Amino acid sequence: MSKIRQIDYKYYDWLVSQIHIPVEQTFNGLFERMHNTEFVWFIPNDDNRIGDAFDLRREFLNGRNHTLKLEGATLLEILVSLSRRAEFVDGGDDASKWAWKLLKNLKLTKKFDPLTPDDIDEIDNILFTLIWRTYRPNGQGGFFPLKHPDEDQTKVEIWYQLNKYIIERTA
Repeated sequence: MSKIRQIDYKYYDWLVSQIHIPVEQTFNGLFERMHNTEFVWFIPNDDNRIGDAFDLRREFLNGRNHTLKLEGATLLEILVSLSRRAEFVDGGDDASKWAWKLLKNLKLTKKFDPLTPDDIDEIDNILFTLIWRTYRPNGQGGFFPLKHPDEDQTKVEIWYQLNKYIIERTA
């Protein structure tokens, strides 16, 4: 196993700093699990979300003579990058508040430190459901639950799920 370098810890801290946490709790256990879980894409164009994660890395490393020891994209990176996309599309809440909203949609905002073994199992199940799209066709159990979906959200590119979610919220 390779040694975790200081720059990797700083990057993790920087990602977490992109999330507005409106409660007096810490969520290190949750965020660590998300950062240690790789995002998997199998719907066409969802690989663009990996590109968004790589953009976060470039932004963080700008001007630094370092690299990060990460392969693929982590769910924490996906959360932060999607929150930035949501801020851009919505033009309302800032990205850090969007990140919290997405965690809330996943029902993860009550998984604060210290985590119990049951909490860890539940987090892992939620993350598994998210990655493998075993959430409900209306998006319930994913980042973007809809009240009135036009199609099965488990088969829709994440970018279109995000846009439909924002349209439904503002309509």
